[in-house]
Amino acid sequence: ELFKKTLPSPTNSFIQMSSKASNLRARALSLVRSAKTSAVKSDRAGLNFLVLALSGNKAMTAKGFEKVLKMCDDMVVVLKTEQVDDDNKKEYCAVQFDSTDDSKKALERKISDHENAIATAKEAIATLTEEIAALHAGIMELDKQVAEATEQRKEE
Repeated sequence: ELFKKTLPSPTNSFIQMSSKASNLRARALSLVRSAKTSAVKSDRAGLNFLVLALSGNKAMTAKGFEKVLKMCDDMVVVLKTEQVDDDNKKEYCAVQFDSTDDSKKALERKISDHENAIATAKEAIATLTEEIAALHAGIMELDKQVAEATEQRKEE
């Protein structure tokens, strides 16, 4: 009787029970579905994918996973080429930004030079206008003097 007490009871045994793959798949599917109902919205997409993978018959075979792995490998190759293209495009854009920035600075310098030339020309126009007005006044004064001198000579 002492020996019987040392043996584990059938409910607590460590003997591994064999299960069919379909039973395991069904159990895993029910666990994932129950987890999906209580999952956060952002986690549901991954759980939906697991449900889809577990419910498909081909997905559980080796060939099904080979196809998925091939698709993943192809996607990695495509992503690497896209990354190289993106890096090249980024480098091209950086060069274009630099050249455009240089052109912008050159045009800004030209604009500044032209604005200075315009300001200088306006000052010259104002000075010349004042000189013309002074010369016009001088001519009027000379005409007046000539008229007076003519009047004096006629009187003499």
